[in-house]
Amino acid sequence: MKNLKELTTHSISLIFCDIDDTISHNGKIHANAYNALWKLFESGFTLVPVTGRPAGWCELIARFWPVHGVIGENGGFYFRHASGTMKRFYFQSVEERESNQKKLAEVRDKILMDVPGAAVASDQFCRQLDLAIDFCEDVDPLPASDIDKIVDHFHSAGAIAKVSSIHVNGWFGDHDKFKMVKTYCENELSLTWENANSKAVFIGDSPNDEPMFENFKLSVAVENISEFKERLTHLPKYICNEKGGDGFTEFANTLIASKKEN
Repeated sequence: MKNLKELTTHSISLIFCDIDDTISHNGKIHANAYNALWKLFESGFTLVPVTGRPAGWCELIARFWPVHGVIGENGGFYFRHASGTMKRFYFQSVEERESNQKKLAEVRDKILMDVPGAAVASDQFCRQLDLAIDFCEDVDPLPASDIDKIVDHFHSAGAIAKVSSIHVNGWFGDHDKFKMVKTYCENELSLTWENANSKAVFIGDSPNDEPMFENFKLSVAVENISEFKERLTHLPKYICNEKGGDGFTEFANTLIASKKEN
């Protein structure tokens, strides 16, 4: 991974970004990081968060944050609020989502029985497509071996599982963050991925961002990605000096300064 200072930024106009431990820091979004979002928005960048967080959160983010849309539940949907209307796009039908939630409930019960200390994430009631198992947000941190057990339970049931900085997210279906990014670009920006990739950058922090690190020509991580290097096959191309929201602020300032120079 190269240092962020080596990132060539003059072609960037489209920013996709993770939220937890990328924009947030120790469970909070501090003033510097939220201000950085506004500065990027006001500087003319197209800004789309891509998160494992649930539909209920994404409804608020799409409506109130300085963004052009939000991709949620690890690529299960995107919401976009424009011209007073909320647009919601899902890969799965209502019937598919309901059926999959019943199967996920069975996986949930097995995980909670087999992994003491794990818990269903507190935001699960807001979710429509996936199951989030908390391993350190509102519970005492679990060892890596227990996180692996959680992942194995999802895989044994035929589900996809991704590890974030706080949860293991599991779902049925073949969607992921990157597939929905491509769909968003096609539907909302009228861009093929080839064209979008020439002007896009992604910034994240954890293993569930790996599809983005792999497919973006320009991918960045805040410094806390170092904690997960052994879990990643595809590393980001660039890394910030700072962690979490401080790293995101560093990233934003770099892009804004470059835009002013050009």
